[in-house]
Amino acid sequence: MRIDVLTIFPALFEPVLKESIPGRAREAGLVDWRITDIRSYADNKHNKVDDRPFGGGPGMVMMCQPLHDAVLAVESEDPTPATRILMTPQGEPLTQQIVEELAALPRLLIIAGHYEGIDERVIEELEPREISVGDFVLSGGEIPALALMDAVIRLQEGALGHEDSSIEDSFSIRDDQGRPLLDCPHYTRPREWKGRQVPEVLLSGDHAKVDEWRDNQRRDRTKTRRPDLSGETDD
Repeated sequence: MRIDVLTIFPALFEPVLKESIPGRAREAGLVDWRITDIRSYADNKHNKVDDRPFGGGPGMVMMCQPLHDAVLAVESEDPTPATRILMTPQGEPLTQQIVEELAALPRLLIIAGHYEGIDERVIEELEPREISVGDFVLSGGEIPALALMDAVIRLQEGALGHEDSSIEDSFSIRDDQGRPLLDCPHYTRPREWKGRQVPEVLLSGDHAKVDEWRDNQRRDRTKTRRPDLSGETDD
C-alpha cells in the first residue's frame, strides 16, 4: 500500500511513523508513505498557501491553487489510482469499518488541512472522501491523518505479530447480530498485584470456558460503556 499525505507541516509525520508497527511495516515493505509539503506548489515567491476569507471573519483560508496542483502532481508520480481523503471535523465519523475498507485499497492520498478551513471550490473540484476523527476541532488535519494512517497500516497483512490480533480488537469483533463489541479485559503476570487477582477462569486451562468468559465480558463491557453499540440506549 502507498499512502501520500499533503500537509504544510511535513516534519510532524516521520518521528511518529518511524516507530512501532508503522515503522516495522514500512521496513518490511508492507506500506510506503510519502509526505508532501503543499507550500512547494504555491505559485508565488513567498510560497503562500492561505489568504483572508471573503466576507470577513477570523482566521485564514487555504487557497485553491497550491492544494489542487499538489494533489495532481503527487498522483502523477504513480499510476496506481489514489483514493482522496480530506481530514475534516465536518466529515463522516471514522469507524473501524471505514478503516477496514481503506486498508484494502492500494493507495490513499490524505489531505491534512489547516487554518480556518480550505476554499470550498477546491474541495468540490477534488471530491475527496471527507472523514472526521471526532466531534471536536484540532489545529489542523495532521494528527487526524496520523491516526488514520496508524489504523490502516496495522491492518496490512503481516504488520501485526499475530494474524488474529486485529480481528479481536474492539469494534472488529462482533456479536451474533453483527454489532461491534468492545474488547474484553486482559491480564498477565503476576497472578496477584496489589491484592487484585487474575480471574480464576483464565488460569483453568479450559479454553471453552475462557472463550465463554471473554465473550460475556465483551458483551457486558459494551453494554455498560457503549450502549449505543449494543443497541440498548434509552429512547
